[in-house]
This record gives sequence, C-alpha cells and structure tokens, in this order.
Amino acid sequence: MENPDYIYPATIAFADTDASGWMHFPTIFRHIEAAEHACLKQRGVLVFDRAEGGWPRVNLNTDFRKPLLAGDVIEVQLRIAKLGASSMIWEFEVINAVGEVAISGSMTNVRVDATGKTQAISEQERKALS
Repeated sequence: MENPDYIYPATIAFADTDASGWMHFPTIFRHIEAAEHACLKQRGVLVFDRAEGGWPRVNLNTDFRKPLLAGDVIEVQLRIAKLGASSMIWEFEVINAVGEVAISGSMTNVRVDATGKTQAISEQERKALS
C-alpha cells in the first residue's frame, strides 16, 4: 500500500491458528481492529465510550491471498480511503515477513452515539482523520 496512514506490527499467535497451525480466517480481524484502534488513539479520536458511542463496522470486504502461520510476523497497513458525513472507509493490507500482501480489503465504519444512532462526524474528528 502506498502511503498508509498507519502501520501496525504484529505476530500471528498460536491461538490464532487452527489445529494445522494455519491462521484461522476470522482471527486476522483482531489484528486489523487493533491497528484501527491504535491509529484512532494516536490521532486523538474516540474509539468507544459507553456515554459517547463509537465506530461500529457496517461492511467488511476481505481477500485472502497468502496463508499465514503461527509465529509469522506481519504488518497491518491502514489508510482512510473515504471520509463521509457519518462514515469512513478504511483500506487495509496485511503484509507478510517477505513483503507480500497476504490479505487485503476494506471496511466501512459509521459514527454512532451511545444509543447506536448514526451521528455526523464532528469537525474535530474530521480534522484528526484528514
């Protein structure tokens, strides 16, 4: 990915794998979420608060290109591809230890209040995310 907004290093844990030692597909989303939360925190943007809401995902698209095994060192690269009135689209790539794109995709998050109702992204959040 050219010019990622955030790079998050991680290692595939044995607990992330199935009995064969291969990464079980849903576990990569924990690493992507950790990268997303670290990026938001670094920018001073709320991740989640019971009184203020957060950013639930409403769409997720993922392509799995290369297998990952227990112990593999990876890098999650994120970029905000689009910032809407109340939503944002992230693009992500998971890079393996030899620099290949193992996983790529996108996810759409919507800004909601504490009740789960969609709300506009504030000017402060928009500035931090731009």
